[in-house]
Amino acid sequence: MTESTGRGALPRRLGYWSAVAVLVGSTIGSGIFRSPAGIADRLPGPLPLAIVWVAGGLFALCGALTLSEVGSAYPHTGGVYVYIREAFGRLPAFLFGWSELTVIRAASLGAIAITFAEYALRVAGFDPSVAPFDAYAHYLAAAAIALLGFVNIVGVRWSSLLLNLTTFAKYGALVFIVLFALAIGLPHTGGYYTPVAPPGSFALPAFGLALVSTLWAYDGWADLSFVSGEVRDPQRNIPRALITGTVAVIVIYLLANLAYLAVMPVDQVRHSPLVAADVAQRLIGQPGVAFVGMTVMLSTFGTLTGSLLTAPRIFFAMAEDRLFFRFVARVHPVFETPYVAIGLSSLLGIVFVLLRSFEQLADTFVTAIVPFYALGVAAVFVLRKRDGYRPAFRVPGYPVVPALFVLSTVYLLANALWTPSSRWGTAAVFAVVLAGIPVYRATVGKRA
Repeated sequence: MTESTGRGALPRRLGYWSAVAVLVGSTIGSGIFRSPAGIADRLPGPLPLAIVWVAGGLFALCGALTLSEVGSAYPHTGGVYVYIREAFGRLPAFLFGWSELTVIRAASLGAIAITFAEYALRVAGFDPSVAPFDAYAHYLAAAAIALLGFVNIVGVRWSSLLLNLTTFAKYGALVFIVLFALAIGLPHTGGYYTPVAPPGSFALPAFGLALVSTLWAYDGWADLSFVSGEVRDPQRNIPRALITGTVAVIVIYLLANLAYLAVMPVDQVRHSPLVAADVAQRLIGQPGVAFVGMTVMLSTFGTLTGSLLTAPRIFFAMAEDRLFFRFVARVHPVFETPYVAIGLSSLLGIVFVLLRSFEQLADTFVTAIVPFYALGVAAVFVLRKRDGYRPAFRVPGYPVVPALFVLSTVYLLANALWTPSSRWGTAAVFAVVLAGIPVYRATVGKRA
């Protein structure tokens, strides 16, 4: 096992419930509020819609179960980066960090922050789609990234406390929306709309693209692994938190979609980018819209906190391995946090959010991250053959569970390349990822 031997150590301060909050708080963001419309547009039927959300949940659960095993054997800062390095070597691990740096994390921070800013302006009574408020949204998003970057530098205790509070609040708000919609919506509509699977509502290419959108909503299930080096009793708490948090997200997402469909037919959901707000407006009028707006603000604020807590640990671990600039691995002498890595992540997120729209930020995210999740999961096949590999948790259903995850990833990427509407965007993301190979050869790869 490769251990980090750097200039500082990150103390283990995250307990079990804080670890669950990291996962749930990093996952539940804007996706459940924005994705249903696009997914319903591709699969305009209640049954296909339910199937794709279940498939996305199973995809995330297969990944979480596998990372629970690998994470219990390698409870180190960097998570997926460490698993890829241990199983496949330094170049694939570098490419993951390179992709996180150039595409994945900055785009994710920007997409989450711009959603927070747009809803903040709407709650304040302004329309973020018209000038000058469309520009103000980007400035407000940049300010949110800067503020939460500072909070995470000040300490894991403060950022995890903020994450715990926002996670509890937004999960509770989603439960409230679900219960309210089911209690009032179903009696009002007389039941769910039919037919459950209209003709033309399901096709495999459309299902694949809808699944990509679903995975944007589910993304965050692996983020806990990035802070594994700061979780107390990691062999026990990492598997428990990964499984508990992922199941909690799957349950609330499925219930939320049932609640939406209890109030609105799919044909209306597909034309409702702010479906939760529209559902609330139908149920209780304008106060419901304000409540949902505040919920989305809280949700995205918490997700932004979680993303800035977890992702910088990748760059920290890379620097510890001499796969990145060594100064990035510095630990603050007072706050005991990787302050340079957090500052770098925040700066890149600010640059991205000032230059690109939400759609531009979000469209490439899943395509860029999923291949590396697959490598992290596939690491279990390699590591199980090695002497000295002693995980505290074994993935149930091995080798079927990790194999399903990897095969699903292959299907997603092949479908994205095959479908004309997503082909060139997917190819561009792959080009950026592969550009890391000559960068590696010309820089840190010389020392390998």
